[in-house]
Amino acid sequence: MRILIIEDNQKLAASLKKGLQQQGYAVDLAHDGKEGQELLERLRDEFDLAILDIMLPIVDGKTVCRNVRASGNHVPILMLTARDGVADRVEGLDAGADDYLPKPFSFDELSARIRALSRRPRERAAVVLQVGGIELNTTDRVVKAAGVELTLTVKEYRLLELFLRHPGQVLTREQITNSLWDFEFDGFSNVIDVHVKNLRKKLSGVRDEEVIETIRGVGYRLNS
Repeated sequence: MRILIIEDNQKLAASLKKGLQQQGYAVDLAHDGKEGQELLERLRDEFDLAILDIMLPIVDGKTVCRNVRASGNHVPILMLTARDGVADRVEGLDAGADDYLPKPFSFDELSARIRALSRRPRERAAVVLQVGGIELNTTDRVVKAAGVELTLTVKEYRLLELFLRHPGQVLTREQITNSLWDFEFDGFSNVIDVHVKNLRKKLSGVRDEEVIETIRGVGYRLNS
């Protein structure tokens, strides 16, 4: 899942990015409304969620939100603000935001709201994903293979979720990178191959055939 944080407080933005990356999200930053809006317009299919501050330089958050919605982009938007008045919350939601979080806030609450919004995507996501003996519960994050609960790293979990949402489909390295890593990721490294190898090993008890197939020169496919 890729998140765009549009926040002019660089210290806060960096802190949020670090915390969310530790939870397995790919995170990119923009520090003013103009830059954030341009990223959402130019890369509209790349981001799964935007965290948008209201008080931004150049273009304020409410205007960004209105413009993004006017362009037909329905990316979930979580709006942040230092204001806690009812009128401000109403204005933010009326501008097209999906949720609203006043500052200061706890990181745990932010994470919970992100999880809630991720379960309300543009297309309703299944809470439990099941393919060929593999079961992933997106609510409690429990993963089972052939009925046995698996222990996965955060990145392995996100990678498996991506495969389960596209069973039988070849996912290119670029598609995997865009879904799980930010723009600073070195796509020429073997990090993806290592994660796939480790995930494949943990799923090896599901069935005799290879669960995650390597499509040489292209990417990987979850055999359904």
